[in-house]
Amino acid sequence: MLNFEKKFLHADVLYKAERTAKSFNNIELPEAGNILFQSENFLALSLMLKKYSRKIDLVYIDPPFNTMQDFFISDGRANTISSIKKSKAYSDKMPLEKFLAFMWERLILIHELLSEKGSLYLHIDSKTGHYIKIILDEIFGADNFKNDIARIKSNPKKFHRRAWGNEKDMILFYAKNSQQNIWNDIKESLIEDEIIKKFPKIDSSGRRYTTIPLHAPGETKDGITGQAWRNIQVPAGRHWRTNPAEFDKLDAEGKIEWSSNGNPRIKKFADEHCGKKIQDVWTFKDPQYPVYPTEKNHDMLKLIIAQSSLSNSIVLDCFAGSGAALVCANALGRRWIGVDKSEAAIKIIRENNVGEYTFIAVNC
Repeated sequence: MLNFEKKFLHADVLYKAERTAKSFNNIELPEAGNILFQSENFLALSLMLKKYSRKIDLVYIDPPFNTMQDFFISDGRANTISSIKKSKAYSDKMPLEKFLAFMWERLILIHELLSEKGSLYLHIDSKTGHYIKIILDEIFGADNFKNDIARIKSNPKKFHRRAWGNEKDMILFYAKNSQQNIWNDIKESLIEDEIIKKFPKIDSSGRRYTTIPLHAPGETKDGITGQAWRNIQVPAGRHWRTNPAEFDKLDAEGKIEWSSNGNPRIKKFADEHCGKKIQDVWTFKDPQYPVYPTEKNHDMLKLIIAQSSLSNSIVLDCFAGSGAALVCANALGRRWIGVDKSEAAIKIIRENNVGEYTFIAVNC
């Protein structure tokens, strides 16, 4: 548990949200369709609680990293250099304890909005990520922590400092319920070198393949997977991978390779391989010339949305920035809700391809 100034009880944060929403009870949220809020996000999340509590399947957020910088836009490009000729996109200057209290309240509301099959992906860096991880463990429960994904964000840094270079940030992945979260089990294709290594053999038709034993570890004493097949006894301490009758079918299809001494092995073909498990180190470099500070890689966002949501899911980004997550949600046919208070952000989102939406502007 992490203690910091103005860390209110969970119930007190929800009461604050209820009071906040009551002050704007004239605002009616639509039953369907996309929504774009120009609003402080605690207010927008508070307004959402009545209609969308436990209905959001996926939240991706890229909140301020507490960098103690101001971010600007000039001539269609984003930067952090202050100038009177540049328009401020947002300020990322908060004392640490205030930043933690800020995130604490919003993450409590996000937890309330997530469905039982919902997931949160929180993009952050190592300066404050370990604090946020403790907060998320408290709100979501440590058992619902899924991954700390290391994301290679840029080319290696060459600036001079008395430390290692910095080319990564992190994405903290939590489920509302770790046994129920949407997981579409998207796989990653093998690259050419991996295909050659994993499938070193080539058959007469030019197909790459490898072979595996017909048996697997673990002994079956009485079941059919422990019985002989074609007078071949399963080795001691092993069992057939499947009902031996299936081996007859595979053999008839030419999918069993027999050695010179009569040892059968199953053929596994490269062109039938379903792909490999995606690991927790990603290389998704951000745009070299972003239209908004901290604009994130679209391929990364599409992967997150495709993996952890369904076609009828609602995707929420309450730190919407450039609207990249909204663009990707729209491209994948998901319903989305976006929130940002920055006029510069809202302008860019409205110029992006995010589909049709209801626009709601609310000032505190």
